[in-house]
Amino acid sequence: MRKVLIVGGGIAGPVLGMWLKRLGMEVSIAEARPTAAAGEGAFLGVAPNGMNALEPLGVAGAVAAAGTPCEAFQFINRKGDSLGVIDRSGDASAFGRPLTMIRRGQLNAILAEEAVRQGVEIRWGQRLVAVDESHPSHVIARFEDGSESSADILIGCDGLRSRVRSLLLPDAPAPSFTGLLDYGGFAQGVQVPVPPGINLMLFGRRAFFGAFVTPSGEIWWFHNGAPGSSDLETIRKSPDPTRERERLLELHREDPPWVGDVIRATPRLLGPWPIYDLHAMPRWHSGRVCLLGDAAHAMSPSAGQGAALAMEDALVLAQCLRDIDAPAKAFAAFEKARRPRVDAIFRAARRNGSGKAVNSALSEWFRDRMLPFFLRLGASGQSKMYSYRLEWDQSRA
Repeated sequence: MRKVLIVGGGIAGPVLGMWLKRLGMEVSIAEARPTAAAGEGAFLGVAPNGMNALEPLGVAGAVAAAGTPCEAFQFINRKGDSLGVIDRSGDASAFGRPLTMIRRGQLNAILAEEAVRQGVEIRWGQRLVAVDESHPSHVIARFEDGSESSADILIGCDGLRSRVRSLLLPDAPAPSFTGLLDYGGFAQGVQVPVPPGINLMLFGRRAFFGAFVTPSGEIWWFHNGAPGSSDLETIRKSPDPTRERERLLELHREDPPWVGDVIRATPRLLGPWPIYDLHAMPRWHSGRVCLLGDAAHAMSPSAGQGAALAMEDALVLAQCLRDIDAPAKAFAAFEKARRPRVDAIFRAARRNGSGKAVNSALSEWFRDRMLPFFLRLGASGQSKMYSYRLEWDQSRA
């Protein structure tokens, strides 16, 4: 296994590429996008366990420099009453790195640039159309532009709508819609009732709203709520920004006034992104092809672990390929090592997302009274996720 083709150049692909270059492999990444798309998407948090997976690659410092540490999570209801606080100010000393908030496009660009610097080839504008597994010693990928590439193994890091997965496992379950739409944006000039560095989480009357203030005063925000009557694909492919903004304002009409102010102050509404998850995959690999990250186990952002799990996946898969000669056995060892942790966090993400959009005043009343109890449990579970640390020298043989 000297030559590796990775499909997908988002988060998992470049991180895996850097680990495999460390093993002396020849690594190419095929990415459908024409460029690194530094302005793509909204923002995310890279959890300490993900930052720790980047540390040995020499990338964690660049990610930390481009982002902002999260000091705490503050949870409130629509009246502004506190439902609980999760203090994260000690994360750096406890886990090595804090939870780091960063724009998604910046993270993608940092990882891609560093992968290229470390010798990974990235071929932009290559959209996969077919995978030929008929040869016993190699696999061939064919692309929309008519080109093809042969490698000893192929790794699918191409996300929720993975083309590799649809070709590799055509009978695999389709991603499931969680019932929530995600919007986001960046605003300035609005007073939000938390200082910089705090993730403010509002359980509103009909939807959920999150806001994070950077040291410069910019507000990074997101909304999770049920869709309207329009078809999901229509909303996703052809959103009407004016109508969608008005719908968000209406959904938050009974929430604190600053929420509407933030939405109005946002020059460009980002999204919508229907939130899907993917669970109960029968397997993550076939022959010389394996799936990694969201392509294998996509989950909602409610656990804040999507990026970190992909980074962990990359490290563990590289260990398995280092220590086990046969591709099929290495992939099986990878899946066996990762499934228990991934399944546990998947369940946590579903639990965390279940109370974000309620449909009655009674449901709201019940949720607000139960949340302080569940937040205490959630704080403990979050710390357990964050404390997970992988050591590169660990054997997977």
